[in-house]
Amino acid sequence: MIRFNRAIKPFSVMSFDLDDTLYSNHPIIKAAVKAQQNYLNALPGYQEQGPKYWQLCRELAVIQNPDLADDVTKWRKHTLRLALSKLGFTADDVERHANAAYNAFADARSNIVVSDDVLNLLDNLAKHFTLVAITNGNVEIERFNLHDKFELVLQAGMHGKAKPHSTLFDKAATHLNVAKSEILHIGDSLDTDVQGANNAGCQSVWLNDQGANYAYKGLADIEIANIHALTHFIK
Repeated sequence: MIRFNRAIKPFSVMSFDLDDTLYSNHPIIKAAVKAQQNYLNALPGYQEQGPKYWQLCRELAVIQNPDLADDVTKWRKHTLRLALSKLGFTADDVERHANAAYNAFADARSNIVVSDDVLNLLDNLAKHFTLVAITNGNVEIERFNLHDKFELVLQAGMHGKAKPHSTLFDKAATHLNVAKSEILHIGDSLDTDVQGANNAGCQSVWLNDQGANYAYKGLADIEIANIHALTHFIK
């Protein structure tokens, strides 16, 4: 299914969200959170704080430093240090265990294998368009099989404010020396991907396959139900 809500202008760049757009991220995040939790639960006093302790520390961390909301990696690391500090660990032990717990998370977080059909789709699209990735997530793309598929990868926090802010779209346009209207951004979230692309002056494709509820009421330029509908643009 492909539905055009507005007429599409010529574009030269296709920008992709990563998580839940090019692969299913739900089982990956679940495994990564479990790996981190297993490490933390083995530390003295952590498990006794109860199942809500992590979320309470996470909320406190962003209250203390609201800018963390734009960088999920820093937010997680800050939360780890805060949670361990509150348990009375020494500064050295806080740093050691926070790093180890984060590494357990990160190793599982990047345990991704993108399907061959999606890789082939990207290869075919790359013959006609410049491909870039714009993500709010903290996946380490160099650790799995998307590492060579994009001319540019921009991540929230590391490269600017998270979508729907326009910063990452602005940087992509500047780096590629194109007008933002020449960027067609594809993503699964109305709130971040579609709203961000629309606000930045890019064109937008909503991959509507998550069954989620969104706050944003604007329309994507194009709506698709399957990523392979993008073959429509291969001439």
